[in-house]
Amino acid sequence: MASHHLLLSMSLLLSSLSGVAVSTTFTLTNSCGYTVWPGLLSSAGSPPLSTTGFALAPGESRPVDAPPSWSGRIWARTLCSSDPGTGRFTCATGECGSGAVECSGGGAAPPTTLAEFTLDGAGGSDFYDVSLVDGSNLPMVVVPQGGSSGRGNCAATGCVADLNGPCPADLKVAGPDGSGIACKSACGAYGRPQDCCSGDYGTPATCQPSASSQFFKNACPRAYSYAYDDATSTFTCASGTANYLITFCPTMSSLKSSVSSSSTSSTNPSPSGTGLPLINDTVSFAGRGDGYSSSYPYASASAPSLSAPCPLALAAAAAALTWLCAAPRHHRL
Repeated sequence: MASHHLLLSMSLLLSSLSGVAVSTTFTLTNSCGYTVWPGLLSSAGSPPLSTTGFALAPGESRPVDAPPSWSGRIWARTLCSSDPGTGRFTCATGECGSGAVECSGGGAAPPTTLAEFTLDGAGGSDFYDVSLVDGSNLPMVVVPQGGSSGRGNCAATGCVADLNGPCPADLKVAGPDGSGIACKSACGAYGRPQDCCSGDYGTPATCQPSASSQFFKNACPRAYSYAYDDATSTFTCASGTANYLITFCPTMSSLKSSVSSSSTSSTNPSPSGTGLPLINDTVSFAGRGDGYSSSYPYASASAPSLSAPCPLALAAAAAALTWLCAAPRHHRL
């Protein structure tokens, strides 16, 4: 009987330790010069998080624990307020439609920069990316903390650039004062099948980058720019080995600190030459000539919007961010 109780106790202890090992903490940090309201959405069938939305003041961080095998999205809402008469809470970008600070199962209205995660996915890996497929409303970076690459590419990803200023006029979302507060994707702006990778364009072979998606890719090489941008934009860490730091409006100092604390960060370009920086200061690119634009300039010196949240000298950032990584494995979240 004593041996039975001992085995039961050891089993419970191992189970408890196993639960701790596979849990994951997302630390959301606001480096913007203004308050943001993160939104969190669990995928269908995924365990819920303890919160689906909250306010995050400038310089503030907040941890959110994710249960095992969680999958979902995290983003930032901006320019939010409550109606004095009704009390209804709304945001100019990233609106989730709940009418409250908690999103309560509502997703982000485009255009919004998204961090997407699938924890403990195929092959025992966490899959994550920063997506501009639905457009962009602010810069965002995801940095794994203490992760192991396993067979994947456990490295920082995201978009350092504030694209609201240089956003092409046909994609720009303007605030009351006329300044850019978000940048639409071509799908959001036009809804055409070739831009949305739908209908006859619903496969990797038929859906190719558009001029607008190349604008996003040119500025932010590691971020998703269109639906089938897997090859350079999906990253993986061995499940249970990493927590994730999600920074809104990252600055050079916050990037250096978060990347240096990650045991898997690389300080040199990959031998294969396929490594990609977080940001590219290329001035322009050639579009695909699809009838609505031949090129979109990317003005690296443009001023950030929303009361100058986090100014960055993009050329300096490109020079400083020499830690590059190999292209990730293909995966669809």
